[in-house]
Amino acid sequence: MATLKEVQLKISGVKKTKQITSAMKMVATSKLRGAQNNMEAFRPYAEKYAEVLGSLSEKAGENASPLLAERDDVKKVHLVFCTSDRGLCGGFNVNLINLVDKFVKEKTGQGFEVSFSNFGKKGRDWCRINHQSIEDEYLGVVGGSFDFSVASKAGQKIIDGFLDGTYDEVYLVYSEFFGMASQRPTLTKLLPISSIKAPKEEVETEEKPFLAEHICEPSADEVLSSMLPRNVYIQIYRGLLETSTSEHAARMSAMDTATKACNDMIDNLTTIYNKARQAAITTELMDIVSGAEALKG
Repeated sequence: MATLKEVQLKISGVKKTKQITSAMKMVATSKLRGAQNNMEAFRPYAEKYAEVLGSLSEKAGENASPLLAERDDVKKVHLVFCTSDRGLCGGFNVNLINLVDKFVKEKTGQGFEVSFSNFGKKGRDWCRINHQSIEDEYLGVVGGSFDFSVASKAGQKIIDGFLDGTYDEVYLVYSEFFGMASQRPTLTKLLPISSIKAPKEEVETEEKPFLAEHICEPSADEVLSSMLPRNVYIQIYRGLLETSTSEHAARMSAMDTATKACNDMIDNLTTIYNKARQAAITTELMDIVSGAEALKG
């Protein structure tokens, strides 16, 4: 059995750990509020933008812009990979990395070349360990304060790479926020941009709400030439907002679990301490009684 001093040191160490996890939970909770407000404020804009863009691109067709045209021979795939810069957020980064690892193995098995633009140290470190090609890296963005210019700068480089043939397809990997206990790794295609079309069966069998026709000045093609690049920026920015919110939620949940585990450990160690103290007292009493009996004899 451990000595009283050893148990006391363990209890003291666990209490200090509990203070750290409680403080980290409070910080994550505070950051979560701001990140969630920004994300929820941007979601309606992104959804409406996608609706309008889908309506226009469906009418214009693939020939309206090279950003809409599917490549006949796809060999080069680029991934925009969003992770956190720091750990201590449970399985948040592990789930994202598992999704990317499965996707990369599938593409490389088919003979594709895969490259990365990384937002966050965890994804960057994984790429380095697995000897993946890293085109760009943006650190200190996810989990912090950032604006739309970060997404537009990264998006413009990706568009230029797609247009000059460096990439044939571009995908975005991020963590979509569904709630405090649910953050889902998501992979979506950025380029070429797919027009939003409903399946013919659904159109024939289900009644769809009326959608106003968009009248374009000067023309749909010219409007698309401006809207399509901005759609890439919007999707990247939304992915960063979703990932940032998911990271804070995952860290808050992980620190809450760690704090509860510290409480359980303190209770167990206190029980062990009391048993050890009682055993020490009993031993001392027996020594005293034995000594008294020996003196009487």
